[in-house]
Amino acid sequence: MYVRFWGTRGSLSASITARQIREKISRAIRSFRSRNLATDEEIEAFIDRDLPFAVRGSYGVNTACVEIGGGGDCVLCDAGTGIRDFGNAFMHSERGRSAAVFHLFLSHLHWDHLQGFPFFAPAYLPGEQIHIYGGHPDIEQAFDRQQAPPFFPIPFGGLGATIDFHTLDPERPHRVAGFDVHMFLQNHPGGSYGYGFVREGKKIVYSTDMEHTTEAEKEKYPFVDHFRDADLLIFDAQYSWADASGPKETWGHSSNLLGVELAVRAGVKRLCLFHSEPTWGDEALDRFLAETRDYLKHIAPASPLRIDLAYDGLEIAL
Repeated sequence: MYVRFWGTRGSLSASITARQIREKISRAIRSFRSRNLATDEEIEAFIDRDLPFAVRGSYGVNTACVEIGGGGDCVLCDAGTGIRDFGNAFMHSERGRSAAVFHLFLSHLHWDHLQGFPFFAPAYLPGEQIHIYGGHPDIEQAFDRQQAPPFFPIPFGGLGATIDFHTLDPERPHRVAGFDVHMFLQNHPGGSYGYGFVREGKKIVYSTDMEHTTEAEKEKYPFVDHFRDADLLIFDAQYSWADASGPKETWGHSSNLLGVELAVRAGVKRLCLFHSEPTWGDEALDRFLAETRDYLKHIAPASPLRIDLAYDGLEIAL
């Protein structure tokens, strides 16, 4: 099993400008100037070992789309702009040479979690099968509306793939694509749903667009059970603690620090911060990750919890 992130930004696609790229190049050259790197291998090692991620890479620009792989069919969470890159990569891979089955789980119907679907290449191909799952009863209407005139030139009904919609019941488990799937309701404007995926003894939890209130302080907080013993928890951490408990309270998102606290309580093995604030650049997100790791050392210095911040292209093997 593996998880690959195709889109990790929250609320809105983030841009990267020519000025930002120039600053990265300038910082890299200044770091390089004091080194005597004679070979390509030495240069590559220097980039990987000595340059901070904010210089050598980027946290990316796409809105939410996460692939859970390792089985036969394709399993995806959310259809933000990242699903376009997934679809293009899929069509150029060995798997894209024959008809495929896709299982798409939606957290909710806000645009940043749907907007990539009209650009999902497999949706245009006869023979492809796409199953779309969620807890909202009007999922099909939402997909239809975003491709209706004047918003998009190709209507949803004109897509070539066979597309089926499934409304899931959060009160019972489901079996999809070889996974035991548990869906749970979340606190977000309009409502959202998180998912637990279990297969071959491994557990992945996808919990984005969820605001944890003071209810999280209770001993029997249900999300601790939802996250219990997860090998990987993908957690909405769009805000800092100050923002989440201050000016952006009730906006439907959570903080990095609360993610750490819940992960420790639930015995999570690996926490991946997700749905990053689109106005923050790579350096700010580097600091955000460092502060999160420092917080873990402060509250649970002996904890084996590993913390990452999701970026477009990150792949985690389980």
